[in-house]
Amino acid sequence: MAYFETADGVSLYYRVKGDGVPIIFIHPPLLTSENFTYQVDELSKSYKVITFDIRGHGKSYYSSVPLTYPLISEDIQQLLDHLGIDKTYVCGYSTGGSIVLEFLLTLSERALGGIIVSGMSEAYGVLKDKIELGRSLAAQDAVPLIALSVSKTNSNNNEMFQLLLTSSLKGNAINIEQYYAYSLKYNCTNQLHTINLPVLLVYGKKDHQFHPYAKLLHRKLEHNQLKIIDHVKHQIPTKAANELNQFIKEFISNQ
Repeated sequence: MAYFETADGVSLYYRVKGDGVPIIFIHPPLLTSENFTYQVDELSKSYKVITFDIRGHGKSYYSSVPLTYPLISEDIQQLLDHLGIDKTYVCGYSTGGSIVLEFLLTLSERALGGIIVSGMSEAYGVLKDKIELGRSLAAQDAVPLIALSVSKTNSNNNEMFQLLLTSSLKGNAINIEQYYAYSLKYNCTNQLHTINLPVLLVYGKKDHQFHPYAKLLHRKLEHNQLKIIDHVKHQIPTKAANELNQFIKEFISNQ
């Protein structure tokens, strides 16, 4: 297992597989880098695929500094420095997509472009209620309950369920709650027009709750492509891996 230490002394787990143009993946609260197993397996044949566990998640250590999107973006920058990588594509799933936007807004000089999978620039309505439920349960130290639910919904078979559940259960309730909490208040919608890098947007046709977010990003981002996958809801990295991987390949090859 590979670890690197951040400037404030937190050891973060990461994995690098493959060679070529780099792509780094960002997971949502509670889940870990294991959620991108199918992307690592396939995309590493053509690219340098980088995955990591956010502070207090999976195999990464607890952070006494509260989790924020700017802090996670800084951790990504430090990981790139550690690996000797100047620029990378940044891919985020769900709330990880918001961190992609934060990275493109604040550290654009380190990015080749963004890939947002079932993501958003802000949370409102039903989604905000769901994030608040996750935050509340984490605050009550109910990580096993959330882990069971999230692992089940993101699994396409029993092997993946066991992998996601085992890694999710290792998370620290305090840091998980902080990740949920920051996701509730983050809003970069009014800054989207300032992002000049190419962005790939990927959403599920059955993910009706996220269609407004897809339309908003498609309208506001200067250079973007919107792809819809017919047979899936939200959990694209695991349940529509082949389609997602192909979209990522085409997106990068066209830049």
